[in-house]
Amino acid sequence: MPSPVRFDHLIPTTAPVVLPEPAPRLSWQLPDGAQEAAEVELTVGDTTTTRHLDGPDQVLVDWPFAPLAPRTHGTVRVRVRSAGEWSAWSEPAAFETPLQDWQARFVAPRTDAGSAPVLHGRIDLPAAARRARLHITSLGVHVATIGGQRVGDHHLDPGWTTYPARLRYRTHDVTALLHPGGNDVEILLGNGWYRGRLGWQGGRAFYGDRLAALAQLEVECVDGSTHVLATGPDWTHRASTVLADDLYDGQDTDLRGPSDTTPRPVDVLDEDLSRLVPAASAPIRAVAVVPAVAITRSPSGKQLVDFGENVVGWTRLRVRGAAGERVTVRHAEVLEDGELGVRPLRSAKATDTYLLAGTGEEVCEPSLTFHGFRYAEVAGGELVSAEAVVLSSDLPQTGWFSCSEPDVETLHENVRRGMRGNFLDVPTDCPQRDERLGWTGDIQVFSPTATFLADSAAFLTSWLRDLAAEQQPDGSVPFVVPDVLRTPSPSAAAWGDAATVVPWVLYERYGDARVLAEQFPSMRAWVDHQLDLAGDDLLWEGGFQFGDWLDPAAPPDEPFAARVDADVVATAHLVRSARIVADAAAVLGRADDPAHYGGIADRARAAFTAAYVTPDGRMTSDAPTAYAMALCWDLVTDERQRAGAGRRLADLVRFGGFRIATGFVGTPLICDALTRAGHVDLAYRLLLERGCPSWLYPVTMGATTVWERWDSMLPDGSINPGEMTSFNHYALGAVADWLHRTVAGLGPAAPGYREIRVAPQPGGGLTHAAARHVTPYGPAAVSWTRADGRLAVEVTVPPGTVAHLELPGAASETVGAGRHRREVADPVRPPATIRTVRDALDDAGIWSAWVTAAAADGLVADGAALAQRLARHLDEPVTVLPALLGWDGRDVKGTGQRLVELATR
Repeated sequence: MPSPVRFDHLIPTTAPVVLPEPAPRLSWQLPDGAQEAAEVELTVGDTTTTRHLDGPDQVLVDWPFAPLAPRTHGTVRVRVRSAGEWSAWSEPAAFETPLQDWQARFVAPRTDAGSAPVLHGRIDLPAAARRARLHITSLGVHVATIGGQRVGDHHLDPGWTTYPARLRYRTHDVTALLHPGGNDVEILLGNGWYRGRLGWQGGRAFYGDRLAALAQLEVECVDGSTHVLATGPDWTHRASTVLADDLYDGQDTDLRGPSDTTPRPVDVLDEDLSRLVPAASAPIRAVAVVPAVAITRSPSGKQLVDFGENVVGWTRLRVRGAAGERVTVRHAEVLEDGELGVRPLRSAKATDTYLLAGTGEEVCEPSLTFHGFRYAEVAGGELVSAEAVVLSSDLPQTGWFSCSEPDVETLHENVRRGMRGNFLDVPTDCPQRDERLGWTGDIQVFSPTATFLADSAAFLTSWLRDLAAEQQPDGSVPFVVPDVLRTPSPSAAAWGDAATVVPWVLYERYGDARVLAEQFPSMRAWVDHQLDLAGDDLLWEGGFQFGDWLDPAAPPDEPFAARVDADVVATAHLVRSARIVADAAAVLGRADDPAHYGGIADRARAAFTAAYVTPDGRMTSDAPTAYAMALCWDLVTDERQRAGAGRRLADLVRFGGFRIATGFVGTPLICDALTRAGHVDLAYRLLLERGCPSWLYPVTMGATTVWERWDSMLPDGSINPGEMTSFNHYALGAVADWLHRTVAGLGPAAPGYREIRVAPQPGGGLTHAAARHVTPYGPAAVSWTRADGRLAVEVTVPPGTVAHLELPGAASETVGAGRHRREVADPVRPPATIRTVRDALDDAGIWSAWVTAAAADGLVADGAALAQRLARHLDEPVTVLPALLGWDGRDVKGTGQRLVELATR
């Protein structure tokens, strides 16, 4: 029996499943075998219709029936024929279609008392409800109740979109909340993204200065009668217990109750309802609850609660105290000198307060804000217990990774946790300071990792619609989406390229050509804008650029001051995006665009090579990011130049002592570039390095999420002195995609994983690694183990797909669905004969011994400093090392001779 049908990318954990379109695409997974044909059955009321579909298609299959009318509800199920036999029918998948004709109008409190208002309406029912739906959205965020019982389990609805263009509404099944007689419906409104602070410039009410709600309750009673309650002039409003609320600053609550419950009239607003769209992406939910691991006192005597991990959400405290006593809860990600480290929050207060009712044990928990934190400082009352409620867009996990190195597993978990915290309706840069914006550059580099780790298709498709809505007439793409910076003609490479890269990643990972069709005007407009900026020579030079943002060599307050020239970064992205647009046009079957943009990509690549690459492959901007872009994006195609670029990149990694020398642009590429250049061993050296800067340095410092800066916390435990420091950023965690594809060896070989590439490249001393991913066709997995000179690989291939096995030392092989096991000789190379300084650096054991010896004698501070001393001598015999360094044995400690002995023993 196949799995229940899935509608487009809607996540079936949301009930009811409301279809945003009248003709949704359908997907299902097979338990085994290969599909020859399928039958799809639609039931609406007493009418059942069946369609026969020939062929193997089972993912994003076009709707085979007439478009559905509004307010339709029914079921769809499927069966498949395999090896001439029909399966049983799948379980029916229930759906509804949204309303189109709103009787409701937006209503707003007539007076603004400063506290969060509550809107009130009442419906009288003559009998029990048989079916009831509440359709609701708001200007601001809302919490709805019926008869005092909460509607649904969503938080901060309707989320954050480009409100003037797209305002989402959701439909809730509220049948169980209604009863015969009077039913009170109340809607608590908070500022949220609509009227709260946005950005570090201190602005409020970016979208509007009046909170409002739109709600329509439709009820069918068991006696056959129908009833509607719609927001309108007969509604009222009153004060709530929430005295103040802001996403950045927190929430103030009076648990004694509102001071004034007098109902007051509302105003009906003349809002454009044509911008309303049914929500297609997952809601924000409480996805976990984390108990406190320690409650201690700081050096100054403050009460600190440690939740053991960096999370996003709020604290839920149980407190006792006298009536009117104030409880204050401050939040931060780290401690500094034992006290709450709030400086990275900048102007965000991240503080919740409660005035206790004095009724015994009380729950202190907000509902209209969120924070990024690991620690909470609690003052006032008697703290009984504490836990952290974790909020995120409720995206099912679809990717897992493990290996024999615990620190790498921790790194991967940190990446996953950071994504969870920053995928809160919008893919944000950080969740804690006065920012929390949808930076385009961050998600551009992270989207391959995101689509592996969680079911991100609908989430990112929704965000791309906002990107297209915010794109300026000249084709420029805002730095953040939704755009609250309002920069005129924002044009930055890597950031604007989210317009082309993210749709292409969704196509590669989910096989969704429709997202390419929907976004193609946006994609093309961005490339045309790049071309306007580049001019006739196709070199995009000059103007503002973020460049290789947060290169570790950049000063704390100059994050754009990278090793690589910003013009090289910009022109490289022009080539890449033009190629993506050409490929997307080919997928869509467009007439002239493939040749047009393919030609632009070819000419821009030739211009890039002529301007920035020497005949022997050296880059004029001699930095790792430049080589990484050139190798990964095939900007250099001449074999001599590619080989030279690969050799130079490898040497730059050695010169850096195997520490990171890349920022936001180069970091996602560096391991892939080394792998392509035949230096996967050096990629592992980068991965496993623990000195700062490196991926594992934060792990050694106790990080539970990925940091914004490589040194967000310095080795002495102090916070980076820069004004921009976050301990929860996912961008630099984009290396996880390399862990999945190269370390474990699991990646797509065709759109949507219809073909899978299994190509593990063991190294770094790892003895095992594994990855598992729920593809659109079902779970795929690769695991390998090294023992006794053999490499054993196990592969799981989902039905409806094939896998191409590319195992070390073995001929390529294609296998079908099922489980497969192969053994090959362990690809680990025997230790090389140490002749040159380069040979010694490439031996991890010798290098570690060298660093330890040189540092112990006080001759260098660390491995990076030693590597710099050796940079000019890589091809020299290791035996002359003492003379080369001036450590010729005449020094008191004889360090140079000792290094020779360590390398040649």
